[in-house]
Amino acid sequence: MISSRRRPLRLALPVLAAFLVAVSCSSSDSAAGPAIPAPTGEAARHCRALQKALPQTVKGLERRATVPASDFTALWGDPAVQLRCGVPKPEVLTFGSEHYNPYADAAEVNGVTWLFEKQRDGYRFTTVLRKSYVEVTVPGRYAPEIDVLTGLAGAVRKAVPAGV
Repeated sequence: MISSRRRPLRLALPVLAAFLVAVSCSSSDSAAGPAIPAPTGEAARHCRALQKALPQTVKGLERRATVPASDFTALWGDPAVQLRCGVPKPEVLTFGSEHYNPYADAAEVNGVTWLFEKQRDGYRFTTVLRKSYVEVTVPGRYAPEIDVLTGLAGAVRKAVPAGV
């Protein structure tokens, strides 16, 4: 006979297991696609316009479908170059945070200024001085990673207006 004290634990274990499966399935990886941002209003409009303007190839990498499909994400190649539009302002640029850096590393590529942040494998680039933030994550395999931005800058300039 099972004591009443063990019953809540026996019920909690399946719930905990289901939660862990859901959390692990929601993480971003190149097979499933990037985590989907949720921009609203003007940012969502810019991102939908960007989606239409994005090229089919970037640095020789073919564009592929994201799963789930979204107006706010795009992928090229395998391992994937990942684009996310409508992401929050990068923490490194947030005034008052311990990560604030008024001299953050940035570079202009074909008329678009990008913040660049070294990752474990490659770089994450995020537009700055634009009405919406666009983030591009490039695996180290495609070094020099900044070259990917030359193929994306025209679409960003066309769809996401300059300004803050």
